[in-house]
Amino acid sequence: MRTRLLQFSGMDKTVVSAAAAVADIADGASIAVGGFGLVGVPEILIAALLDQGARDLEVISNNCGTDGFGLGVLLERRRIRRTVSSYVGSNKEFARQYLSGELEVELTPQGTLAERMRAGGAGIPAFFTPAGVGTQVADGGLPLRYDGTGGIAVASPPKETREFGGVTYVLEHGIVADFALVHAWKGDRHGNLQFRRSARNFNPNAAASGRITIAQVEHLVEPGEIDPENVHTPGIQVQRVVEVGPVTVGIEQRTVRTAQ
Repeated sequence: MRTRLLQFSGMDKTVVSAAAAVADIADGASIAVGGFGLVGVPEILIAALLDQGARDLEVISNNCGTDGFGLGVLLERRRIRRTVSSYVGSNKEFARQYLSGELEVELTPQGTLAERMRAGGAGIPAFFTPAGVGTQVADGGLPLRYDGTGGIAVASPPKETREFGGVTYVLEHGIVADFALVHAWKGDRHGNLQFRRSARNFNPNAAASGRITIAQVEHLVEPGEIDPENVHTPGIQVQRVVEVGPVTVGIEQRTVRTAQ
């Protein structure tokens, strides 16, 4: 089915519900997920995946949601086996599972993670970057999984490095996920997506990296209604579109001044 969707760009890619959109995500699937903090998170697709019941998932995302929101709800129900992320903070359950040895975490520099997803979607198997050179990112030894007593059960292996123009770079591999879940402000029936403001964050890269990309959109429009200048992800990279209506973004950390 995916081959036909890619071949016929005029095909209507809309799906009737979030539940139908994620129905075939199997146990053990790898999923690239857009969002940063509370912004641009495909929370309705994630909630549908929670109800669907898939487990032992590998998630590629900047962070793994927050407590009780986004990917955090999958973590709480022990549905995630492994994550590739750049940020553990803002989610106490994420940190607890990681330190207790219940969750495998591949910590990746933020820009490197974005480029790994973009490269995977562009058909680039690997690339060299200076980010991480001289650290455990390149040298190996980062804890992928703890043993629950403070020791390291599984550590990251060393990566290939090479010099170009007298500068050392480390080899990083592109990421191609089984599925991608993204949130867009607008999407048309051909799968073209427009992201709004900071919600653009990791969503275009996540969308590119999925073999099957599922987009929840606030506004479903007809083909041609999104100005080509504003198409941030082309329909060729999207296989399913589900309209979810406007969403409200919460406040991740509220800081107020003490009354005088």
